[in-house]
Amino acid sequence: MAEILIVDDDPQLRRSFGRILQSEGHTVRLAASGEAGLEEVKTRVPDLVILDVRLPGMSGLETYQAIRDVEAKLPVIIMTAYGTTETAIEATKMGAFDYVLKPFDIPSMLDLISQALKAGRFMRTKVAVDSVPDSFRGDALIGRSRAMQEVYKAIGRVAATDATVLIRGESGTGKELVARAIYQHSHRAQAPFLVINCVAIPETLLESELFGYEKGAFTGAASRRVGKVEQAHRGTLFLDEIGDMPVSIQAKLLRLLQERSIERLGGRRPIPVDVRILAATNRDLEEAVAQGRFRDDLFYRLNVVTLMLPPLRDRREDIPLLADYFLARFAAELGTPNPGLTAEARECLMAMDWPGNVRELANVIRKALIFNRGYPLEPADVLRAVGENGPEEASGRRVVSAGEEGGGGWLDRWIFEQLDQGRSERLFDELVDDFSARVIRAALEITGGNRTQAARLLGISRPTLLARMEKYGIRVEASVT
Repeated sequence: MAEILIVDDDPQLRRSFGRILQSEGHTVRLAASGEAGLEEVKTRVPDLVILDVRLPGMSGLETYQAIRDVEAKLPVIIMTAYGTTETAIEATKMGAFDYVLKPFDIPSMLDLISQALKAGRFMRTKVAVDSVPDSFRGDALIGRSRAMQEVYKAIGRVAATDATVLIRGESGTGKELVARAIYQHSHRAQAPFLVINCVAIPETLLESELFGYEKGAFTGAASRRVGKVEQAHRGTLFLDEIGDMPVSIQAKLLRLLQERSIERLGGRRPIPVDVRILAATNRDLEEAVAQGRFRDDLFYRLNVVTLMLPPLRDRREDIPLLADYFLARFAAELGTPNPGLTAEARECLMAMDWPGNVRELANVIRKALIFNRGYPLEPADVLRAVGENGPEEASGRRVVSAGEEGGGGWLDRWIFEQLDQGRSERLFDELVDDFSARVIRAALEITGGNRTQAARLLGISRPTLLARMEKYGIRVEASVT
């Protein structure tokens, strides 16, 4: 999955932790000193470095600075004992992704590693604008329509500035790709780019995740913690789904935008920060302001520059380009020949309403390719990939004539049926669990029961997948890994 370098003078930790990471599918390289670790990075840049602060010879901070001189966008996680927490905090301020205290909790560490690898990919994987990246190893904003040309122009205008940018559009339109393109074309491109999903993190944790906390700020705060805002100092912070940010946290974000300073939880002094804010939402913020769910002063601060991404149904002429791109990209990723699309399949794709936008189109192409038998994709292959219950239902629920509004499909009907029948006080959690179990079973079926490949397909760690499988009572044959 990824190549990880562990730099630590403790041979037992190197071996044991290295075996754990290898069991997760990673390639692990080991170094016992800062000098050796630096040579490893110079020889071949890994995807992530896990670095101890206390090292013989070159110190952890000196090693970290030397690594940054070799590859500024390489994510580094600092390991430290309680006595060297301040040193780790200094490294984080310098741009280290995060730090952990020894002894650390393995599942929490694995989750942090997953976050760091994702951040590293975001920073180092270029977003091609209106072109296909070399060997399909990057991401791309694809489209020749007039609406997308306006988006490209806007990216060019705002990238060179430090202006706050609000990226708006429906789910699946590519808001994160636009944020990354702005970052990569800005003068902050060598500094950190960190992402916070405001709806994925519980309200009780979001504030500390953003702004950090002081030792003793609350029960369990055994040491000082630097938040993502400070970690992104001199870089860029992307706040995804900002329309779902709790009102209780919006005041602190407003202060950041107005005064360029923050206070950690439990802190008493302002901390100056230099960070550019990019934000994205699929919510109607004007309506949220009117309903009191979003601060009007924060909305005006965020709304300095607005980029509106068009839904896919409003740029149907781009669908064949996107389909060809995804087909070639996924064929390369899966190691299978690119079967191509028939003219009838292209017409079928262009006739659909795509409520999930580009993300949905990508998923349909991937699924159709997985079940392809070598011949060019036809309308039946596309429709089968769209609907679980066969092309007839898929066609009925998704294909629309020009100007017609798209209707709900099997998933919508299933949800309404459950809501109509449900009387449980935990109905929402039960529905989420039911759907999650269906998705996991599908991933295991596609990968032939291989847990590692299924976790990779779902974008989660293997321990997370195993925990969910145990929770939902999902079993596969013992011989499958």
